[in-house]
Amino acid sequence: MNLEAIANSQFLIAVLAAVAVAGTLYSIVMPFFEGDGLKTRMKSVALERDQIRARERARLAAEKNNPREALRAQPKAQVKNIVDKLNLKAMLADENTQAKLRMAGYRGTGPLYTFLFARIAVPLVLLVVAAFYAFVVMPDTVPMITRVSGCLLVSGLGVFGPNLYIQNRITNRQLSIKRAWPDALDLMLICVESGMSIEAAFGRVAEEIGAQSVPLAEELTLTNAELSYLGERRLAYENLGARTGVEGVKNVMMALIQAERYGTPVGHAIRVMSDDNREQRMQEAEKKAASLPPKLTVPMILFFLPVLFVVILGPAVMQVMDAFG
Repeated sequence: MNLEAIANSQFLIAVLAAVAVAGTLYSIVMPFFEGDGLKTRMKSVALERDQIRARERARLAAEKNNPREALRAQPKAQVKNIVDKLNLKAMLADENTQAKLRMAGYRGTGPLYTFLFARIAVPLVLLVVAAFYAFVVMPDTVPMITRVSGCLLVSGLGVFGPNLYIQNRITNRQLSIKRAWPDALDLMLICVESGMSIEAAFGRVAEEIGAQSVPLAEELTLTNAELSYLGERRLAYENLGARTGVEGVKNVMMALIQAERYGTPVGHAIRVMSDDNREQRMQEAEKKAASLPPKLTVPMILFFLPVLFVVILGPAVMQVMDAFG
């Protein structure tokens, strides 16, 4: 039994020594056969970025060949000729005009030419309609000065019509973006913390947020494209803030620019700005709720109180009339 025990112990020692030698040789030899994983990953990231850039350029080229589907619409030939002949672009347009059109969702030269043409066409059309009504439909007893003044007034309203339309579209677009922006930041935070790049996060959030806000999804898609082919990522972030004109979006873009400049975590910056934007949205909702009672004061006085007086004093008035009748 002792000889067997010694033999077994020697056998176990030999086996353990063989395992230790094999492990040592494996740990020494295998690094020479393994490649550089970091270089491989960096190369794959560079190739993916080139593929994204090529895909976005191909998409933009396809949109250029198909004007109906392009985001940057081209002007019509007739409208362009009229605007160029009258030199309306130099007289009525500036950087502020183009910025407002971009904030309203109109990009490219086509909307600019259409807007300038509308600023002279709408007053003329309204003037013709008002003149037809004043001198054909209205009776002859109406004084001439009244007819002429009415025509000029209607034509003057047409001068401000295109500007009011653009301003109304900007307001509605910014309201839609403000309401959906905190939710978009939450989705972006989830994407970034799960390991996605900022480009992939913008693309994913644009797909998901489209059901809630189409303008925001459109702007995020454009920013994703700009991040792919612009030389500096800072320009893409600044363009997003300028196109939307929303302070919350501008603040987040500034935070992303600073995060990339100083090397701070992007997820931390998005988390802080997400909490800030959600708190601002809650404050706006509370502000509207607090302003509701003063707004209801006038309708209650005009519509509710007379009905209450009739219901309360009606029977008493009827009894008094019967008593004196």
